[in-house]
Amino acid sequence: MTDTIVYIDRSSVHEGKLDELKAAMAELVDFVETNEPEILSYNVYFSADGEQMTVMHTHADSTTLEQHLEVAGSEFPPIGAFITLESIDVYGQLRDELVQQLQAKASTLGTGRVVIHDRFQGFNRVIGD
Repeated sequence: MTDTIVYIDRSSVHEGKLDELKAAMAELVDFVETNEPEILSYNVYFSADGEQMTVMHTHADSTTLEQHLEVAGSEFPPIGAFITLESIDVYGQLRDELVQQLQAKASTLGTGRVVIHDRFQGFNRVIGD
């Protein structure tokens, strides 16, 4: 499995928790950047009204997504105080064990919805910062 993996999760932000969530996510981004140099991208987005958060990361293959769950996994549960995770969408092929890990994360932080989208056709280009 050498296809690029794109991970996108969407969460609703608990009322009155946006500032705390932003601080926690800034810490998480710093942690991931420092401890996971293999991740190609890791980005956090907020809707204009601050009610929704989207986290998107890109991996060269499923191995770095697995490593991300191992390395940063203990950092996720405290963020649950600020959000309800509504969905995880992953674009690319994953092993069943990894899908189960994502389902556990989704259940811990929210609804438990995980959808895997298998790549049909396409290509990738590397884009610099």
